[in-house]
Amino acid sequence: MTKRSPVTPAVRAQTVRLNQNMQQFQLRTSHRPRPLPSGRWALTQRWNDLLFAHWPIPIAKMAALLPDWLEVDTFQGSAWLGAVPFWLDRIKVRGVPPVPGIRSFPDLNLRTYVRDQFTRTPGIYCFSIDASNLMAVLAARTFYHLPYYWSNMQLEQRSEREFAFYSRRRFSNREVVFNARYRGLGPSTRLAENRSGTLEHFVAERTCLFSTDRTGQPVRANLHYVPWPLEDAEAEIERNDLATSIGLTLPNTDPILHYSRRLAVYIWPREFVRSSLVTRPVAAAVTPS
Repeated sequence: MTKRSPVTPAVRAQTVRLNQNMQQFQLRTSHRPRPLPSGRWALTQRWNDLLFAHWPIPIAKMAALLPDWLEVDTFQGSAWLGAVPFWLDRIKVRGVPPVPGIRSFPDLNLRTYVRDQFTRTPGIYCFSIDASNLMAVLAARTFYHLPYYWSNMQLEQRSEREFAFYSRRRFSNREVVFNARYRGLGPSTRLAENRSGTLEHFVAERTCLFSTDRTGQPVRANLHYVPWPLEDAEAEIERNDLATSIGLTLPNTDPILHYSRRLAVYIWPREFVRSSLVTRPVAAAVTPS
């Protein structure tokens, strides 16, 4: 594959057009199953052109890979493993001027869906997160204790909703490559409703990200999305080493695919997960552009 810049000029041009039309994000709470977290968000960013590829995994196999304070959250009797490539921009740390060198870059995460045994809160647990920006990798590992890896990544936009994505992990003991082409098929009434009891609702209504700090303590970062528009998708995944890198074998079935054009994400500071941890409602506020 020829070497390309992490985000192509076509993608950057799309970002400029979006910036002209979207000067501010406003927090919305109508779609959330619980109130906003207490305190102020620490970081905001926008995720763009996401592919969600999900496979059912036996519960026992998934549980064996989780910390003992997390339990598998299930849908239709299975755990679910998701590979999610996308690119992000509009990165802002509260109270800090824009950081040179962190404007936009591709990202790829391997995730499952869990509940902690203290508060029973539904959340996301990432086995790995690959990113092309070394500064972002170091910051996420330091401040959020997330399993980020520095990777060689390319993203090419083929059409308005069609992308080619390539990731190869750097300095890894084993080769970890993800290579796919994917396309969104456009909005639909069925997915816009995001009804409870559907896989779309199961994977989308996740309001925290779990991890473990260096001392082994359970931590989480609360999340808020604005909005969460899912579409049906098509994809050709030519190579996917993510599951085997953590000791899982994917089923011999096609993944369930979704696409999301963009969403604004707000991230609160990390906090310890305790049984007394209770989320208190706070007033929604307009966030900066």
